[in-house]
Amino acid sequence: MTDPRYTPLRERHEALGASFTDFGGWQMPVRYTSDLAEHHAVRASAGIFDISHMAEFTIIGADAGEYLDYALAGRLSALAVGKAKYSLLLAEDGGIIDDVIVYRLGDDDFLIISNAGNRDAVREALLTRTTDREVAVEDVSDDYALIAVQGPNAEAILAGTPGIDDVSIPWAEQKYYAWATAVYNGKPLLLARTGYTGEDGFELLVAAEDAAALWDAVVVAGAEHGLVPAGLAARDTLRLEAGMPLYGHELNRDTKPAQAGLGRVVVSDKESFVGKSGTTPAEGARVLVGLAAEGRRAGRAEYAVVTEDGAVIGEITSGALSPTLGHPIAMAFVDPAVAEGSVPLFLDVRGTKIPATITALPFYRRKK
Repeated sequence: MTDPRYTPLRERHEALGASFTDFGGWQMPVRYTSDLAEHHAVRASAGIFDISHMAEFTIIGADAGEYLDYALAGRLSALAVGKAKYSLLLAEDGGIIDDVIVYRLGDDDFLIISNAGNRDAVREALLTRTTDREVAVEDVSDDYALIAVQGPNAEAILAGTPGIDDVSIPWAEQKYYAWATAVYNGKPLLLARTGYTGEDGFELLVAAEDAAALWDAVVVAGAEHGLVPAGLAARDTLRLEAGMPLYGHELNRDTKPAQAGLGRVVVSDKESFVGKSGTTPAEGARVLVGLAAEGRRAGRAEYAVVTEDGAVIGEITSGALSPTLGHPIAMAFVDPAVAEGSVPLFLDVRGTKIPATITALPFYRRKK
């Protein structure tokens, strides 16, 4: 049994009274005060999250773009410097090893951020796919911390945080799925306008030894803007409302991208990439849908989706009583024959059938 891992911000979380839970082998704050309060703060003002458990890999070399086109499902060679792109790392059979975000830092310089629990699998896959290309893959996860500031006040908070200077692109001009450079107390800082909540926000990549000071500075600057520390519980309901998949729930090695609504991520006309021959789902394979219900009883992961006569035609992957919308929502894999919504569906919530309606994802979309 391996010892649990903690991020460089452990002492900050303990001082704030956080409750911890295991997540991908890491002890992470699940909440500080109230799941609902933290969720609503992100929607109305802002929340700060420690996501330092995520894994980071640098891809550097003259063949870096060509290599990523082969190693991942997307066409990363076409990504402009300064931009970011969501992509998938597939197995040979087309199953999903992980979903990742790729940042192009320079012509021959990329950064990949992957899920914590898949760090070893991602490292192995990336290293074995280099073949004879002029490219170096390095796992730099332990060198960095990652802090997310999410919510409508995120930009104002970071723009007013003392110590963040020399921002390469004015705050208001920074685009979604793009990044800028800055310094924090003279040390390099990467500002990525990405996130996992459905709100505007930034993810701040900083050297591990500078993380605690940066966290403190952002918390102080955010006090007048309603910023609160937020844990994994709020992050999960936020991303569910935003229809964002979570590895281990909506995505896994047995799921093909098209089943999960991610067929658009796969550039199938590339000459060659790992998993290309296996991306077509088997006939009759279940597909991911959004489900909405009335009342207060929510379906949870692994609860069955059934027809009126009780036949099981699917399974919930994520579900909750939506704090923002006030009614139960879920994502589920269902038989393709019922995915269009022509058949009445029900959530089997501990033996009680709760009527549910297939609805387009996301459940929640922020007002621009």
